[in-house]
Amino acid sequence: MKKLYIIAAIFLATGCSKQLTEEPQGLVIGSEGLSSEAGLEAALTGAYGSLLVPWESGFTTVSQIAMCMGGDDLTTHPGSNKEEFREYDRFSVSSLNSRMVPIWRGCYKAIQSTTNIINNYAGVTDGNEATIKVIVGEAYFVRALCYYYLTRFWGAVPIIPSEKYSSEYLTLGKSQPAEVYKLIEADLAKAEEWVPNTRRAPGRPNKGAVKALLADVYLTEGGWPIKDQSKYALAAAKAKEVIDNKALYAIDLYQGGFLKIFAGGTSEDVFAFYTRGQWITYNSFYGLSTMPEDEGGWSDFFPEIKFFNDFPEGTRKEATFSTSFVVAGNTIPWQNTSTKHPYYKKFTIQSGTKATYMSNNPIIMIRYAHVLLTYAEAQARAGSAPDDAAYTALNAVRARAGLTPLSALSPADFINAVIDERKWEFAGEWSRWFDLVRLEKVEEANAVKDPADMAPTGAITKTQYTLPIPGADAQVNPNL
Repeated sequence: MKKLYIIAAIFLATGCSKQLTEEPQGLVIGSEGLSSEAGLEAALTGAYGSLLVPWESGFTTVSQIAMCMGGDDLTTHPGSNKEEFREYDRFSVSSLNSRMVPIWRGCYKAIQSTTNIINNYAGVTDGNEATIKVIVGEAYFVRALCYYYLTRFWGAVPIIPSEKYSSEYLTLGKSQPAEVYKLIEADLAKAEEWVPNTRRAPGRPNKGAVKALLADVYLTEGGWPIKDQSKYALAAAKAKEVIDNKALYAIDLYQGGFLKIFAGGTSEDVFAFYTRGQWITYNSFYGLSTMPEDEGGWSDFFPEIKFFNDFPEGTRKEATFSTSFVVAGNTIPWQNTSTKHPYYKKFTIQSGTKATYMSNNPIIMIRYAHVLLTYAEAQARAGSAPDDAAYTALNAVRARAGLTPLSALSPADFINAVIDERKWEFAGEWSRWFDLVRLEKVEEANAVKDPADMAPTGAITKTQYTLPIPGADAQVNPNL
């Protein structure tokens, strides 16, 4: 078992998941199973699978939404059984909060599988060399994505050097974010070299997705905690490569209706996790999680009042929020729901009944709008003033939202306009929290809450920008 599932030995809380028996091609296998192209592919499938099991591991759960409730775009029920959600919203997260475990667990499971591939592919002789490079390129991408989420949520985290178990891992220390980001950059550089222009299948990256993720990484490194302003020019350049080659990468700003983006499969998808058509990998935050209990939903998450009130009027706002609900045959406004809040329409199931606890909708991790706004902000921060391309990128997103174009702004006002546009465009998509952290504006955003929303339990400090290591793992390893 140690060789098959090394992270279970390193991090005791992981345990033996049902992923091991989900399907043969998705097994997490030991290095001795990587003697062929098929073995590499199986290990890679296992890595993706580790990020796709609701409530168990990865991004198909509501965990990443709960973990971003420190932002001003998300809140939860003030009562009911939402105590673990409220801990994030009120900046009082316990190390025993189970909502963080699926992301921690899923990312480290995927890291084990991808590290297995990266450390052992050179010895594979049975297979097509070009295909093997693509598999390894995807492994680098997935590993980088996992470490990126880990360090943004937890700050200093362990870097796992090998897929093989060692008792030393039970005392492995944490690496500081600067060291983690070096690994992320190196992995994405390799992925950019080997991942092709055309994605192999839905839910797999192409070269445009790798560049887009790298641009986002550079943008984040320009802010807290790395604060390396030289990264802004790199972010702008990498995002511009995606914009200039959007036809090659088959991506663009989708114009067929904002709400349709979230059903997946549009030109907007730069990178998304797709389910395998089985309930075990279905998306569990679309549907009941985002519906009020008045309609039979769970009221797991919804927008804060001030955020909703400040949101610019127009078609994007109408598509983003649900503001009326049918209860016992009668339509009631959001003010009359039990929570007295609007809800997120973008996470409502658009086909079939919406009153279900999971759907096969993909989880869209990177949209083309991210690329445009990353370029706009990074270029403005890297140069003396925003250039024409930066205005074009920002105004493209604004035009789709029905907003007027901006021009002739000061550099500071332009940057603030981009930050605001990101705030509205990615409402509820766990982007706002990361923006507030890198910009060191968590305190500011939480100081102006509507009285109807929950306030932090006390003064917010930088220590609350990151989460405590999950308690079970910290108990096993005192260095965590």
